Amino acid sequence: MTVKIMSSAELKKKLEAEENLLLIDCRNPEELVGGYIQQAKLIPLSDFDGIPEFLEGKEEVEIVVQCRSGARSMQACNILYTNGFTNLSNLDGGILAWIEEGYPIKKKE
Repeated sequence: MTVKIMSSAELKKKLEAEENLLLIDCRNPEELVGGYIQQAKLIPLSDFDGIPEFLEGKEEVEIVVQCRSGARSMQACNILYTNGFTNLSNLDGGILAWIEEGYPIKKKE
């Protein structure tokens, strides 16, 4: 399997350039209280037992998956890969690394 590892700096650059990518946050909804990346679409890892409808037909689109630290997002990448998705990246260090770099997050209200 080929899942790329993407640094927070790489992701920030791609988001600022408004590149065509899907950013998926695979944490649980209650974890968003600590903050989240605004462009991320929440799809908890537990919803990856089947491919979420939102991803159907997007097998070629660049998909970046993130969680808290990078472990669950790698599991999500594995599931996506076995279902035909090939342009996958795991955010190295997850949201914790993103925050550590001082990049912007939104707080859940």
